[in-house]
Amino acid sequence: MKTGAVRVKICGLTQVQDMHAVVSAGASYAGLVFYDRSPRFLTPEAARAIALAAPAGLARVGLFVDATDARLDAVLATVPLDFLQLHGSESPERMAALRARYGLPLIKAVGVADAADLPALDEYGRVSDMLLVDAKPPRGAALPGGNGLAFDWRLIAGRRWSCPWMLAGGLTAATVALAVQMTGARQVDVSSGVESAPGVKDAARIAEFVRAAGRSAP
Repeated sequence: MKTGAVRVKICGLTQVQDMHAVVSAGASYAGLVFYDRSPRFLTPEAARAIALAAPAGLARVGLFVDATDARLDAVLATVPLDFLQLHGSESPERMAALRARYGLPLIKAVGVADAADLPALDEYGRVSDMLLVDAKPPRGAALPGGNGLAFDWRLIAGRRWSCPWMLAGGLTAATVALAVQMTGARQVDVSSGVESAPGVKDAARIAEFVRAAGRSAP
């Protein structure tokens, strides 16, 4: 990866072949979903097989939504993960407890729809190892992320927080360069934007997205 390149996370892998596609494309992170209402949900056993297909240096991220300690214990006893991504209403205090319990870096997803959502980024930026700046799901949505929605990127143009961050929300190969240009993001996350159907990753779209993100770097 060239210096200054935009790092890519492909989230919502459901098959071992998806991990092979992520590796071949040159992405930096692979996301595994442990939220049972998602079409990308994995059991610990299925996730383990996918996670073990990752080479050294590729970060394996587990996505959880307000998971209990018992749920996290069960997953982490089976699946080797490098990050925990928290997509629910986890408080800063809950995050501190999780870091102490598991010793893994935490990515906190914060949904953005308008300027009223920005203070939460500052709050969580002080207690997270990384922020995931995502599109806020519409009221009543079944999923906290992976809805294929974007937000107004101008809201975060030029903003920085006290930890690294990643841009998410409705990104595709056609839009990622503009998103990077408008926000200054150095890391991007995609799930539905590289699928042929919900939960079905497309290797060609993964490769195309990573190439497009690479071209967005100065």
